[in-house]
Amino acid sequence: MASEMIVEKSVVINQPREVIYDYLKFSKNMDHYSVWNMKDPNKKVEYTGTDGTVGFLYKWDSKDKSVGAGTQQITNLVDGARIEYEMNFERPMKNTGTSKFILSEINERQTLVIWDFRGPTKFPMSLFKGFFQKMLGKDLLMSLENLKKILEK
Repeated sequence: MASEMIVEKSVVINQPREVIYDYLKFSKNMDHYSVWNMKDPNKKVEYTGTDGTVGFLYKWDSKDKSVGAGTQQITNLVDGARIEYEMNFERPMKNTGTSKFILSEINERQTLVIWDFRGPTKFPMSLFKGFFQKMLGKDLLMSLENLKKILEK
């Protein structure tokens, strides 16, 4: 009994789409807006490749159970429109997932930013899917609000 967990949150940022894309494509910038990256400033991080390009790998390892350990790799970039990642979680539980940012121009000065996360949930964890979606959604939204504050300064 496996099913996919899908969480999608969005925010409108008062900046042109290219400005937002040029910031988001660099994985290291997540340290400034992602609630998970900011939770443990002492986590070990490793980088492989060139940030902002397909193939760049961000690896983290934290003693904080809510941060855990894993990798995030840029798998696709569509200039000004989309950034896609493959995620592999080692701790607190092994799992995989995908994540992406989708940027849509509202007008010359406003952009809709969608953060989409998808991952498999297997029984018995699938029984808690609703709880995980709510928790993850809250963190995605808080991270998007942090991003908005940074980019609208």
